[in-house]
Amino acid sequence: LLFCLFLKKQGYLEHLNESIIHDLGKWVFAFSIVWTYMWFSQFMLIWYANIPEEVTYFMERIELPNYRFLFWFSAAINFVVPTLMLMSRDAKRNRNRLIFVCIIILIGHWLNSYLLFAPGTLHDHGHLSLTDVGIGIGFLGLFMLVTFYKLSKRPIKIKHHPFLDESKHLDT
Repeated sequence: LLFCLFLKKQGYLEHLNESIIHDLGKWVFAFSIVWTYMWFSQFMLIWYANIPEEVTYFMERIELPNYRFLFWFSAAINFVVPTLMLMSRDAKRNRNRLIFVCIIILIGHWLNSYLLFAPGTLHDHGHLSLTDVGIGIGFLGLFMLVTFYKLSKRPIKIKHHPFLDESKHLDT
């Protein structure tokens, strides 16, 4: 969604209309709900089974003071923020709101990825540092560099596709 909105602003995707942006906003909203469903299902399965080898995964994230806030904050910004901000139809058509929510979700998923390995490897000695954030920003920059480089080498507009004319005139 962020790439589509950026390319639209640059003038490359002139056929990207409000209906398509609304559909992309629905996808962002839906995947936030799916992520929460999987996160909660994993939590409930491990909690209910009460197998000591598996319970330590959540115990380190919930009981260690360095990770407790980050654990619940990750859940909140990956579920609560998108749910509250993208619930209405108009919200999914507001480009600024979509950009804000997408950035929040990216931060939340980066934080979730950090919480996958940090408590298990660093235990009590770990805390979120500028190095960790810098590595995340570096990988984001590398991803953007490669993506924009590859986009510059290929035409963005599709030619000679059998359904191109239909897709240009599709309004839902």
